[in-house]
Amino acid sequence: MSSETMKLKVHVWRQPSKDQPGAMKAYDVENVSPHMSFLEMMDTLNEQLQGKGEEPVAFDHDCREGICGMCSMVINGLPHGGHRGVTTCQLHMRHFNDGDEIFVEPWRAKAFPVLRDLVVDRNAFDRIIAKGGYVSVNTGGAPDANAVPIAKKEADLSMDAAACIGCGACVAACKNASAMLFVAAKASHLGHLPQGQPERFERVKNMAMQMDAEGFGTCSNLSQCEAVCPKEISVRVIAEFNQDLIKSQLKGG
Repeated sequence: MSSETMKLKVHVWRQPSKDQPGAMKAYDVENVSPHMSFLEMMDTLNEQLQGKGEEPVAFDHDCREGICGMCSMVINGLPHGGHRGVTTCQLHMRHFNDGDEIFVEPWRAKAFPVLRDLVVDRNAFDRIIAKGGYVSVNTGGAPDANAVPIAKKEADLSMDAAACIGCGACVAACKNASAMLFVAAKASHLGHLPQGQPERFERVKNMAMQMDAEGFGTCSNLSQCEAVCPKEISVRVIAEFNQDLIKSQLKGG
C-alpha cells in the first residue's frame, strides 16, 4: 500500500449512558495515514467531531503500547481487530484499505455493562481477583532470589499465564461471555509457584464462585478466547483450573 492518506467510513456504537439505548452511527474519517494506530484513527475521528461541535466518541485507552489492556474494541466483529497477539492500540491502519467500512463496537457481555459509547465496566474482573487472585500467607521477610528453587518448566508456565493483561477480549469473543481464560490465567500464574500452594484449591473455588456470581457464562471449549487473546494465553490454563476445581471439591473445600 502507498503512504497516501485514506478515507474510511467508520460505524461506531454510540450510547450516551448505561441507562439509555445505543445505536451504530456512521462517520466519514479523512486524512488517515496507514502508519497510524487504530486509536490514532479514532483520535482523528474525534478531532473531526469536535471541530463540528459534536460529542467525541468515548473509548478506553492508557499506555497505547499493548501493555495495559484498556483499548477494548470489537472491530469488524473481532475483539482487538482479530490480528494474532495484537491489542487495538497496536493494530495499524495499514491493514485497511482506502474506502473501507469499519464497524467498531464495545465488548458485549452481561458482566461488562456499557457505560458510554465504547467504554464498558470491567470491575467484575477486579472483584474476581479480590476473591483469591493473590497470595496472602505470611511469609515474613522477602527471601533471597535463589532461596526458593523453582523448576524452569514451572517458572515458564507461571510467567506465560502472568502475561494476561485482563483486557476482557476472551469474554467478548466467547459466545457464552465466559471469563474462564482470564480467571484460569490468574490462578495458573500462582498455582505454578511455591508461594501459591497453601491457598491453591481455596483460590480456584472462590474465584469460580465469584465468576459465576458476576454473570459470566460457561466455557464451551471452542477456544475463541485463545484466538483473540493479545498475549496468546493458552487454553491449557483452563484445563488446569478445572482440575484444581475438582480437587478442591474432593477435598471438601
